[in-house]
Amino acid sequence: MENKTKASPHVVVVGGGFGGIRASLALAKLGVKITLVDRYNYHLFQPLLYQVATAGLSVDDIAYPIRAIVKQKKNIDFRLAEVTGVDFGSKTVTMNTGTIGYDYLVVAAGGMTNYFGMESVEKHSFGMKTLDESVIIRNHILSMFELAAHEKDADKRRALLTFVIVGGGPTGVESAGALAELAYHVLTKEYHHVNFKEVRIVLVEASDKLLAAMPESLREVTVETLINKRVEVRMCIQVTDYDGERLTLKGGEVIPTNTVVWAAGARAIHLIDKLGVEQASMRRAVVNEHLQIPNHSEVFVIGDAAHFMQDERPLPMIAPVAIQQADIVAKNIGNLIKGKELKKFVYKDVGSMATIGRNAAVVHMGSFKTHGFFAWAIWCFVHILRLIDFRNRAVVFSKWVWDYLVYERVVRIITRK
Repeated sequence: MENKTKASPHVVVVGGGFGGIRASLALAKLGVKITLVDRYNYHLFQPLLYQVATAGLSVDDIAYPIRAIVKQKKNIDFRLAEVTGVDFGSKTVTMNTGTIGYDYLVVAAGGMTNYFGMESVEKHSFGMKTLDESVIIRNHILSMFELAAHEKDADKRRALLTFVIVGGGPTGVESAGALAELAYHVLTKEYHHVNFKEVRIVLVEASDKLLAAMPESLREVTVETLINKRVEVRMCIQVTDYDGERLTLKGGEVIPTNTVVWAAGARAIHLIDKLGVEQASMRRAVVNEHLQIPNHSEVFVIGDAAHFMQDERPLPMIAPVAIQQADIVAKNIGNLIKGKELKKFVYKDVGSMATIGRNAAVVHMGSFKTHGFFAWAIWCFVHILRLIDFRNRAVVFSKWVWDYLVYERVVRIITRK
């Protein structure tokens, strides 16, 4: 009599970010077959993108090959491809390289910059969601100083040396602080023909709060610290237009500038628009208490792509949310396979933190809050631990120590025009 063994269930995971990697590694323990699909061949530590953009770190300091991460897991197959659609009826994922079937699907495709429908801003400003974008920003910032060093026209020179960052969340605050330190502590020693009194770094926020998730006392410290670093903090001001040379604010004020970094918001990646599922704020897919798409129990969405309500508000688009959701999804897929009851997802808030530069950060975890050097040390420790490989941790740590001791940014290389 012929023995027939049942094939292992096939799980397709879309996205190699925090959620996708975590889910894949957790699922691998179940003995299922996993295909991890991403359009890049590396996992990116997005919270440190701003340090690449401000010449503090190299691209390989915050990125690590996905194949190297999963090499010990023989049941994980990586596919370098871009997912363009999903057919829930036939249970197939369409990629730019072909199609693949699934028994269970985890969409952890992440988010993208949200320009809120302002096409001119999208066309002329810089987003900071990908590794390529951060390198482009670094090249651009350094090029502006090169051009300004020999620009005779005062108006053009001031526009070259005016840098506007839009968005008062962690990315905007951290970028503004890092850029101020790059300009006033590093570049000022090298650009002898630049008058650094003409350098202008402006942080624009539409609401009346920077770091809205923080307690008021820490928000006030953040503003004071930025001002001390010679950053202009402009709150309760909305951007209405940007043509590449002139940034227009609501009320008619115009800031001549060649550099606008857009850190004012995020939304789910365009793939979610193509799935034909219910979407909520930031175009995220609505999921149930088990992180499933309604009417499709075999399909899960996590991370920035998922709209999950807790305490009457959607969860933020941050890495800890994606990581915790990945753990629950892996358990729930295992429970579906075994016919067990599914676990409900409840997010455990791990707090928030942001660095504003050397010796300056704010940390809020539960009832604990602090700022200054101690907060900065906590921020450094947490981010070093979260880097995925020991080499990355050692290199980043050494660069931060060097920068701390001598105010030196070692990655001031213009790689392309």
